[in-house]
Amino acid sequence: QVQLVESGGGLVQAGGSLTLSCAASGSIFSIDTMGWYRQAPGKQRELVASITSRGDTNYADSVKGRFTVSRDNAKNTVYLQMNSLKPDDTAVYYCNTNIRRSTSYRATYWGQGTQVTVSS
Repeated sequence: QVQLVESGGGLVQAGGSLTLSCAASGSIFSIDTMGWYRQAPGKQRELVASITSRGDTNYADSVKGRFTVSRDNAKNTVYLQMNSLKPDDTAVYYCNTNIRRSTSYRATYWGQGTQVTVSS
């Protein structure tokens, strides 16, 4: 069994900052790519940021320069530091992980989602 627990969402004023975290636990051999997606009402889910096991990162153009994704492999945790938040960043943010349960099995898991609301 693998479980993902997200935390860090909340309400913040425009220009403020929040840090999201997503911790994986359970039967884990290793974690490959970890990332964050978000979905706002009436909009399609989009990739926000991702980070490989080697630390290579990728960001959506809309957040590049404002958000930073990082990971702590010892804690099986991925973080999303969000700075200079805008009202358009308001969405439910979902953690996504590609986890190897063993050397022969890999699966994708999703967190429960955490609400981020940015007020003007």
